[in-house]
Amino acid sequence: MTPSPDTRTAVTRGRAWLLAVRPKTLPAAVAPVVVGVAAALGDRVFAPLPALAALAGSLLLQIGVNLANDYFDFHRGVDAPDRKGPVRVTQSGLIPPGQVRLGMTAALGAAALVGVYLVACGGVPILVVGVAAILSALAYSGGPWPLASHGVADIFVFVFFGPVAVCGTYFVQAGSVSDIAAAASVAPGLLITAILVVNNLRDIGTDARAGKRTLAVRLGVRGSLVEYAALLGVPFLLPPAFLAAGVRGPLILLPLLALPLALPLVKTLAARHEDGPAMNAALAGTARLSLVYCLLLAIGLAF
Repeated sequence: MTPSPDTRTAVTRGRAWLLAVRPKTLPAAVAPVVVGVAAALGDRVFAPLPALAALAGSLLLQIGVNLANDYFDFHRGVDAPDRKGPVRVTQSGLIPPGQVRLGMTAALGAAALVGVYLVACGGVPILVVGVAAILSALAYSGGPWPLASHGVADIFVFVFFGPVAVCGTYFVQAGSVSDIAAAASVAPGLLITAILVVNNLRDIGTDARAGKRTLAVRLGVRGSLVEYAALLGVPFLLPPAFLAAGVRGPLILLPLLALPLALPLVKTLAARHEDGPAMNAALAGTARLSLVYCLLLAIGLAF
């Protein structure tokens, strides 16, 4: 909802920028990099400086995407006053649009500078991935054909937060990608896509009225619930498969400890998908699940 003038006055400039950056989304940028680093540790190809650069680049890209979404959704009229999600700083008037755009440019520019070092480590493949990541960050909500408005954002989130982030992190350390890193990349991709599903299911009404045809709008509530359950369920099939294949020891089963976090989330979405506060809590819970799962998976991969 749009803050009142009194609310705008009460929000400090620093607090407004913190709202714009959306720190609760940043674990989604950390989790796949941690998995890629852990896979490299397990394969004895860990390189600390490229790993740190990959983490910095991922965080900067996520911040850039958050600011881009805030800015472009405002200009497209997607963020209505009755929006159920967190405050958007451009729409609410907390930060002028030009400043949000400048912040977006700065974050993506900083990510590009980090990318220069990563390209030096990984060569042309990393250059291609980096350019694609920045273009996708801008095209997510902006450009002539916004990905988020045409039902394909889920695919891009899976690809960039799964295979690209995990395998890219591994590649800049090792110069190649192992089978275990590629297989492990599926889990963070699916779980982080599930965060997007909660977000879009919460906003299904306002998005539909604004003409934003997310996959949730296209699938409807029932289809989105099926998608969400599948995105949460499949990652828990992977650790037993890794153990059966003999690629890692028993510690690879640690992610199964996160299963109790997943079941209540599915129930919440099924029962309270029209309840804004409940959906915001489910959004945070899904982000927490993805981080916990990935940290446990990282332990299993590294040791």
